[in-house]
Amino acid sequence: MGSTSARHDGGLGRRDVIKRSAAIGLITVPTMSFLASCASSDSGGSEKAEKGETSAKNPLGVNKSAPLDFVLFDGGFGTEYATDAVKQYEKAFPEAKVTFTPTQKIQTELQPRFNGGTPPDLIDNSGAEQMDMGVLAGKKQLTDLTALMDAPSFDDPAKKVRDTLRPGVLEMGRLDGDPVWIMYYAYTVYGVWYSQTALDKLDAQYPEDWDAMLALCAKAKKKGVAGWTYAGKYPYYLPFSLYPFIGKIGGREVLDAIDNLEPNAWKHPAVKAAFDAYYELFQKGYILKGTPGLDHIQSQTAWTEGKALFIPNGSWVENEAAKTTPEDFQMKVSAPSGLDSSDKLPFGTIWASGGEPFIVPANAKNPEGGMEQLRVMLSEESSKNFTSKVKSLSAFNGGTDGLTLSTALQAGVDALAKAGDNVLNPRLQDWYAALQKEKIGSGALGEMMAGRMTPAEAVKKCQEFADAAAKDGSIKHFKHQ
Repeated sequence: MGSTSARHDGGLGRRDVIKRSAAIGLITVPTMSFLASCASSDSGGSEKAEKGETSAKNPLGVNKSAPLDFVLFDGGFGTEYATDAVKQYEKAFPEAKVTFTPTQKIQTELQPRFNGGTPPDLIDNSGAEQMDMGVLAGKKQLTDLTALMDAPSFDDPAKKVRDTLRPGVLEMGRLDGDPVWIMYYAYTVYGVWYSQTALDKLDAQYPEDWDAMLALCAKAKKKGVAGWTYAGKYPYYLPFSLYPFIGKIGGREVLDAIDNLEPNAWKHPAVKAAFDAYYELFQKGYILKGTPGLDHIQSQTAWTEGKALFIPNGSWVENEAAKTTPEDFQMKVSAPSGLDSSDKLPFGTIWASGGEPFIVPANAKNPEGGMEQLRVMLSEESSKNFTSKVKSLSAFNGGTDGLTLSTALQAGVDALAKAGDNVLNPRLQDWYAALQKEKIGSGALGEMMAGRMTPAEAVKKCQEFADAAAKDGSIKHFKHQ
């Protein structure tokens, strides 16, 4: 990691005025064992379906009569986009029986099937019970999706599937070296979400630096509105705005070092500066009262009800919070506010990346069918259907032509345009899910934002958690190439 300490010696601006106070406490969070006893890839189970003949219409050689078993995470995006794509598959292969199962309990329901060697053919491995991708890849439980990436795209046989994807999607699916283990179907814009209507009522613009953020929170507080809320029970939502904030202050190399589990990566001055800034929201009483006890839905509801101005989240929030969002809300997303003029990257620096990870298990009976279902989903028609139904971009690079975009979706498109090359993609949540969610999220960030841990203590804790993960020989380790 390049040293940036020189520029922190002088002109620290706001960093000097942030005061700290200490308090201690613990939150209890449900623990998850991530496929501790995954079956090896040569375990029993039924035989694979015989491969079918390849043709222009069936480039992957799907067995036309083989059943397809598809399990989808039933979360913020719902199930309709997937059931519509299943209909397309059934139209192409009328003899195939498709079993489609939506669930929120991915790990609870699927771990026994992995262990028994009989997993589904296609899984949307997402949500609070997401199975650890690193563990799955490390235990050779995933099918290499390179054949799908090299197949002709659904709409244009002259273009490979890989050539139709948004930037970074293919690389995210790689994890380590060349194989493509994961197909991230959604394209998620992470950041600070707000209501333009709420800002208009305060005669305010979105704040571009931290002094302006604090001034706006103070103004809102006088009107009885909190500055921020977040998913207190799931504090791993905090990084959706905190990580790009760190990257903006210190450069993307700071986030790369964190992803790489480098010694002292969390001790970089940019991390401490960002933690100090967020802690100030707690100290000044700008966080909605009771936030540490709220789950993601409750915090989003408090936000759509106008109790708080800002919430860190991803672009699934528009669909997930639709039932409680007023018609005149004008939902928008912005890149995080910066700290001050010494930040390394400009305002607009944002986190955007593939979301909703789909996998084809190594022991799938019909892996070609699983990949073909994904190829169907990566058509322009399916992509447009996804975007119009769930208000999110897909991994297909396009699919918005002719659609009327909501304020939130348009804000996401605009934010990506503003970011240009300054799109960050922290990988901790993909590479080390348990570390990100249970340790850093709940064990440090949640504690700090609830006022039970100082920024200095939180930094120390994060580094301890990262060091333990780096030394843990039972987990697969990844590095930025």
